[in-house]
Amino acid sequence: MTDLHLWLIPLVPVAGFLVNGLFGRKFPKALVTTVAIIAAAVPMLQVADIALRFSSLAKPYIESHGTWIAAGALHANFAFQLDQLSMVMLCVVTGVGFLIHVYSIGYMAHEEGYWRFFAYMNLFLFFMLVLVLSANFLLMFVGWEGVGLASYLLIGFYYTRDSAANAGKKAFLYNRVGDVGFLLAMFLLIAHFGTLNFADVFAAIGANPSLHGGILTVIGLLLLLGACGKSAQIPLYVWLPDAMEGPTPVSALIHAATMVTAGVYMIARAHIIYDRSATALLAVAAIGTATAFFAATMGMMQTDIKRVLAYSTVSQLGYMFLGCGVAAYSAGIFHLVTHAFFKALLFLAAGSVIHALGGEQDMRVMGGLRRKIPVTFWTMTAAVFAISGFPPLCGFVSKDEILYQAFVSPTPAGKVLWAIGLFTAGLTSFYMFRLWYMTFFGESRAVAHEEEAAIHARHDTKLAIEAEHTHPVHESPKSMLVPMIILAILCVIAGAMGWPEGLGGNNWISHFLAPAVSGAHLQYEQARVAIATGAVHAAGENQSPAPAKNLEIILAVLSTLVALSGWYVAHLMYYKRRDLPARLTARFRAVYALIFNKYWVDEIYGALVIAPVLFIARWVLAALVDRGVIDGGGLLAGYTAQGFGSLAARIQSGNIRAYAGWLAACAALLLVAVYFGWTTHFGIH
Repeated sequence: MTDLHLWLIPLVPVAGFLVNGLFGRKFPKALVTTVAIIAAAVPMLQVADIALRFSSLAKPYIESHGTWIAAGALHANFAFQLDQLSMVMLCVVTGVGFLIHVYSIGYMAHEEGYWRFFAYMNLFLFFMLVLVLSANFLLMFVGWEGVGLASYLLIGFYYTRDSAANAGKKAFLYNRVGDVGFLLAMFLLIAHFGTLNFADVFAAIGANPSLHGGILTVIGLLLLLGACGKSAQIPLYVWLPDAMEGPTPVSALIHAATMVTAGVYMIARAHIIYDRSATALLAVAAIGTATAFFAATMGMMQTDIKRVLAYSTVSQLGYMFLGCGVAAYSAGIFHLVTHAFFKALLFLAAGSVIHALGGEQDMRVMGGLRRKIPVTFWTMTAAVFAISGFPPLCGFVSKDEILYQAFVSPTPAGKVLWAIGLFTAGLTSFYMFRLWYMTFFGESRAVAHEEEAAIHARHDTKLAIEAEHTHPVHESPKSMLVPMIILAILCVIAGAMGWPEGLGGNNWISHFLAPAVSGAHLQYEQARVAIATGAVHAAGENQSPAPAKNLEIILAVLSTLVALSGWYVAHLMYYKRRDLPARLTARFRAVYALIFNKYWVDEIYGALVIAPVLFIARWVLAALVDRGVIDGGGLLAGYTAQGFGSLAARIQSGNIRAYAGWLAACAALLLVAVYFGWTTHFGIH
């Protein structure tokens, strides 16, 4: 393949950031928009051009642009790498990123700081592309930290609101905890392999067949800690729901389609390390499965439409970790791709609903919107059915592949992980259809809410002023609807990329990614083929007859029935018998309070971690060390110097009689000391 000039892909977004960031305040809005859209469109076109020529790539393409760090045996270059894995990620980041930039034109049209928003969006796109294209762990870490910075800026975009400012700080700090793990993993890679280049590290591991567990387990677990921070997994997931304080396009781009998937991408990129450590691999699967279930339960009780989707994001990221944890890396990445489509669409559709209702996000005051905003309704419907796991939409295909790979995996916990994942799929279907019914069906509670507000407004001047500026429910502009329609089409057709062989497909994406995520994945792929053909699968020393040839069909049907059951419960509770939720809440008040308050995890962290840290910072460090030791030591030194200075001033008075008196007193003291032998201690006789 000829020179691809990969460095040009992230160059254009950073140029857009610099232009709008430095001069956007003085630009007309149309010029800000033009700069931002070009900065997002050019990388997408570059990636499309490379994708059309990608078939000629026989091995990873590495493009180096000089030495960055040279310290002894350690050399790190500014180097970019392109292979099947980074190609898929580039398509997702640039394609979905461009659509969300277009959507933002309409959504942010009346917001202050319009230029600042698009500058931050271009900055994020730059760092995400650096992360994906990096050829070594060090450059990946630069992109890793950069997307964290851009996320902090975008979450806190409405910085005049304390909630937004605090959410930005919370995301930044929780991600720093994970980043400690990433840094320690890099230090261990340097200590044991002398390099941070992907090719060199993986080649060294591959050249040593006896290298299993041990240091690789430690490195894998530390990288997992970093991934848990970035991809919002237990125990570092709590920042993501609060990140919904940012504008809705930010939620769609950063906290659904791109940045939060960086942890999944990093684990897939480092798959050779995990292939050599069963412990680290099981930890990935266990954390992912637990997070998927835990977040799904919290999504069931939320009333803010964006927070429901936030917990859904955390849960779906858990599925991706589950896929990687059973060494089905291609399945995990495929779900990353489909999730980018349906979750970005869900957030954009939610933004369209919020836009139509003048900023309202509480689903309890929505309802009856399907005829008032029909395009939003139908596009969101496609995404709801996709994430709920209804065939043949993309979410069904990717999620079912993960569950299937968990079921057939040789790991002893595979069946348990599959069962929890399947049950979680039912919960997902329930809370997504709950959102669907509460938002679009029934009577329009928004109208009743507006009438009630109008009554109160007659007696409140501030409310009356706000009421004058309210607008009727209306459909979003075309700049918002077109990206939603494109994503809805992708939700319907994208499943064909990974349609399983057991259901008559060829699982194209699995074969495409195989060269980049080979290793243990090939063993599981062979196991899948063996089971599908009715062959005998050997798992270590234990050999048993393989399941029936139609196992994949049986599991797919079971998964579909679970999705249907979730829909039926939501249909019963939020469409047929709308009094049922209130009755169940009253009957199971303790359980409802536990889940509604998100298991009080934030409060527990506040009591066990934040409060002790604040106590140490305020009282031990600030009061005792800073004011007591440091300030006190400085004051003591000052007073001591002042005292000696005052004494010296008295001695050096210039009075001859005073000098004679001091001389006589000191001579007398010396004679007394000699007489009593005190001077012998100092060698004076």
